[in-house]
Amino acid sequence: MSSSFDSARVAVIGGGPAGLMAAEALAQHGVQVDVYDAMPSVGRKFLMAGKGGMNITHSEPLEPFLGRYGARRKQIAPLLDLFGPDALRAWLHGLGVETFVGSSGRVFPTDMKAAPMLRAWLHRLREAGVRFHMRHKWTGWNNEDGATEAHTLRFETPDGEQRVSCDAVVFALGGASWPRLGSDAAWVPLLSAREVPVTPLRPANCGFDADWSPYLRERFAGQPVKSVAITLTDVDNKVHNRQGEILLTETGLEGSLIYALSAAIRERILADGDVTIALDLAPGLTLERVVAEVTRPRGSRSMSTHLHGRVGIGGVKLALLHEILSKEAFADANVLAHAIKALPVRLTRARPIAEAISTAGGIPFEALDQHLMIEHLPGAFCAGEMLDWEAPTGGYLLTACFASGLAAGRGALAYLKARGVPV
Repeated sequence: MSSSFDSARVAVIGGGPAGLMAAEALAQHGVQVDVYDAMPSVGRKFLMAGKGGMNITHSEPLEPFLGRYGARRKQIAPLLDLFGPDALRAWLHGLGVETFVGSSGRVFPTDMKAAPMLRAWLHRLREAGVRFHMRHKWTGWNNEDGATEAHTLRFETPDGEQRVSCDAVVFALGGASWPRLGSDAAWVPLLSAREVPVTPLRPANCGFDADWSPYLRERFAGQPVKSVAITLTDVDNKVHNRQGEILLTETGLEGSLIYALSAAIRERILADGDVTIALDLAPGLTLERVVAEVTRPRGSRSMSTHLHGRVGIGGVKLALLHEILSKEAFADANVLAHAIKALPVRLTRARPIAEAISTAGGIPFEALDQHLMIEHLPGAFCAGEMLDWEAPTGGYLLTACFASGLAAGRGALAYLKARGVPV
C-alpha cells in the first residue's frame, strides 16, 4: 500500500480509554494520530464511571484476575501479559497519578477522581502531536473505497459530512451501555455491512427485574441489603455462591453482588425465561444456628420482633421475607428459618442495555488476528468494549480496555511498518 502522506497517519475512532491508549502507542513512534469522537469531549463514560471513586484496576494475583474474564480468559491473557494491572499502575504513576489499594483489593487514584488523570493524559497526548476532532460521528467508509487500500472514512459533523483518508484505523467505539455518553452501538450495522461478524450485544453488570409488589417498591426501593449471599446454578450446572451487598430497586435487584453474577443470571434467563436465585439473608450464621434461634419459644413477642432479636433480621430483609413467603409459611418457624438461609427470588429479565454498566457481545476474537486487526479488513483494528468479552466491575473492565487499546495501537504500528508506510 502506498500512503498519500509524508508519514503514516492513523485514525482512532472513539475517545475512551481504549482509543486513547491506542493513540498513545502510535504517537510515541512518530505516527500522526487523529482521534475522532461523536461527543463534545473525550472520555465521558470514563469520567462518569469515576464519579463514585475511580476504580482503575485490582490488586489480586493474576490467576484469579484472569478468571474474571470467564470464557474469554484465553483471549484476554495475552493482552494482560502486554499491559496488566501492575503495568497500568506504573503507567499511572508516570502521569503523576499515585494509587492505593483499598480494603477490597481494588486500586484507586489517591484522590479517587478520574478527571485529573484524564487531563494529564490528554495534555501528554497533545504534546505528542495527537489531534482531537470532536462532534465527529463515524458513518462508514466511502462506497468506492477498497478494503485493501488506504481507508477513506466518512464523518457526520456540525459542518456537514467530512471524508478523511488514513493508512490504518483503530475502532474503539464502545458497546451499547450509557448511549447518552457516546456508546450507542451505531457501529454494528456499519461493520456488519462489511461482513464483520458481531455477536449480539447484551447487558452486563446490570440489574434484573423481580416483579415486586407495589408495597415493596414504594416502601423499600433504593435500600441496600447488606451482608447477603446468593447461590445460583448456571446454564452449565456450575453452582455459584458469593457474598456481598445488593440493592433493592423499584424493578428488582442490582448492586455489586448482582453485577458479579450478572453473566450467569442473564444466560439462565435467556435459556429458561427466568431464574430463581437463593438469597441467604444471614450468611454469618449456619442453617442449624438459624433454625435453633428462630424455633426458640418467643412467648408473646411477634415473629418480627423475635427475628430481629435472635438473628438480626429486620428492615428490608424482613420485608423481603414477607414479600416472598405466604402468611402461613412466615408463621411456621421451621419454614421461616430455612427461607432466611435460602429465600427463593425469581428474576425475570435483565434491565435494558442502556442502563447497564457494560455490555457483552461484540466483534469475536475469532474474526481478528493476534494484533486485533479484522482479518478481512486489513488496516482496521478494534479495541475495548467493541470486542466480545465481559468482566465484572472491580477494575477488570478498565484494565482490559487499556490493554486492548495498547495492543491495537501496537498492532497498527506493526501493520504500517510491514506495508512500508513511512513511520
